[in-house]
Parts: sequence; C-alpha cells; structure tokens
Amino acid sequence: MGYNLMRSLRWPVTKAKQTLRKKATQNKTITMKIYTKQGDQGETGLLGGTRVHKDDICLKVIGGLDELNCSLGVVLSHGISPENENALKRIQEDLFVLGAGLAAAYSQSPRGLRLAESDVKTLEVNIDRMDERLPAMDAFILPGGVPVAASLHLSRAICRRAERSLVSFIRSLDNDACFAIEITYVNRLSDLLFVMARFENMRLSGMETKWLPQQSREE
Repeated sequence: MGYNLMRSLRWPVTKAKQTLRKKATQNKTITMKIYTKQGDQGETGLLGGTRVHKDDICLKVIGGLDELNCSLGVVLSHGISPENENALKRIQEDLFVLGAGLAAAYSQSPRGLRLAESDVKTLEVNIDRMDERLPAMDAFILPGGVPVAASLHLSRAICRRAERSLVSFIRSLDNDACFAIEITYVNRLSDLLFVMARFENMRLSGMETKWLPQQSREE
C-alpha cells in the first residue's frame, strides 16, 4: 500500500515533467549550421547517407536546378505580373522537391518528396492561360525586351541546360523510368518560361522582336 501511495504521489509530478518535455520538443527550433566542414575534402552527403564527390553528375543536376531557381528569384525582383508571380513561386518550391527526389536517387529505397503528374498539369494550364492571349507566332522570337522578359528568356536557357544534365543523369541509372515525370516537368517548364517571356513583353511594351534572317542581312 505504501508503494502504491508513493507511486500515486509521484505520478502527477512525472506526468507534468513529461508534458513540459513534450512541449519543449514541439517548440524547439531546428537551427541549420552554415558550415559543417564535412565537405572540405570535396565530398558531400546525399539523402540516404551516400557520400559522393562534388563533381558527381547527380550534384551537377541539382546544382543546375539551384541555378535555375536563383534565376527565377531574379525574375521575381523585376516586377512580374501578379498571376505569373504566384506561378513562379510555386515553381521555385517544385524545384526544391525535384532536387530532393534526385538527392535520394542513389538510395536503396528512395523515398520522400517527388513531383506528380498534377505538377506538370499546372504548368500546362499556365501555358494555355497565357498563350491564348498572345498573338500567333509566325517567326522565331529573339531573346530580350523589357527586363523581366529578358530575365525569363535567360531562365528558359538555364532550364534547357538543366534538362540536358537531368537526362544524362537519369540515363546513367539502372531504372531510368523512375524519373519520367521529372523529365516531363523540366521540359514543360522551359516552354512555360518562353511563353511567360512573351506574355510579359506584350503586357509591358506591346511588342517583341522577331528573327527575320533574310531581312536583317539585306539591311
């Protein structure tokens, strides 16, 4: 009886400590350290624990996607239309998801975030939304125009480079079909960036520069 009494007296205190500990864990902020020194020898870790050299083709792809994402940040700083601003912010998050999926490609049982067919569909909806409001193309368009459109053209070229690296990496895997959606997404994204560049040029200046090779050489 004495043991049960002492146990019953300790229980509220123990329960209170457990509650406080749980709340402290929930409210704890995870701090990401800027440098860890673990990559000072030219290696880094991927999801799943795999260590690779920093010139590994997987990291080249992820780095290319990072460069693309940074270029979209530049685009957003130029005062893009609200509808396209929202679309680009969603795309920036998608690129993080894409990079995370690739970072787990060497894992024995890759899991985690992956792009879905619905993400590709979202790009296509945005392409159709703008394309139906643009004049039909009857010539190639030279990159340039207002700053936001010129930046979008640059992002499109960076996207195509990232796509080429992505295809090379996926072809090197034993199961290249596992990233079919990712290839489609990046391919469609470059199309979107091109249409978006046209849209912003027409919105802000009402004009775009066509490539007319014969005419330009005669002049």
